[in-house]
Amino acid sequence: MAINMNVIRRPADRNLYIAAAVTFPLLVLIGYFKSFYFRPFFEAFPLANGLVYMHGAIMTLWVLFFTLQIALVRTKNLKLHISLGTAGIALAIVLVVIGAWTAYDAHVVRQVAPPGMSPYTFLIVPIMDLVLFIVFFGGAIYYRKQPLTHKSLMLLTALNFLAAPLGRIPFIPPQFMILWAFGVPDVLAVGALVWTSIRHRKINWIFAAGTLLLVASHPFRVWLGFSDGWIDLMKRLFG
Repeated sequence: MAINMNVIRRPADRNLYIAAAVTFPLLVLIGYFKSFYFRPFFEAFPLANGLVYMHGAIMTLWVLFFTLQIALVRTKNLKLHISLGTAGIALAIVLVVIGAWTAYDAHVVRQVAPPGMSPYTFLIVPIMDLVLFIVFFGGAIYYRKQPLTHKSLMLLTALNFLAAPLGRIPFIPPQFMILWAFGVPDVLAVGALVWTSIRHRKINWIFAAGTLLLVASHPFRVWLGFSDGWIDLMKRLFG
């Protein structure tokens, strides 16, 4: 696969993606510090079942994969970066399957949801996360020979998953949680788009479309999840 080295070497790209490589795993660690990674020190009871552990492990692998791929480009180890990209496709498939299964188990079988919210309402959140992940990662693979577009779409896969750990950071008041969890990834995505557009003196329209899709998906989830039509559909499907 041909890669434009001039694009990779631009300082704007380097600084932006190094920041992403550090911030993404750090926010995931903070968000799941008590509920997953160090749970035995804070909770007397284990997670619901083995599926939840599997989901957590797969998502952790994806975060590490994202960071490692950026580090490999930063150190100019492009051959290994490309080779691991193939393994990343397999990991992404497993992530989607396990993610969908875990969402079904949590919100349909065990009827888990935040206080005051129907499990069927909350189910739209992981569904949309997985749909957007497929779109962004699939696009990144398709545009793998266009480095700027490829990296931008990979960045969007990370921003798409940020709402979950952000929603578990305890110091945010509950009434602001939705705005916080969805608003921070939106601001970061728009900021990254503006940054790259200024630095490269042009708008990457694929990145712009992906950013718009991510931002628009958040109010859409809230509207659809609380709609009577969605609730009725879920009850007909799952009883």
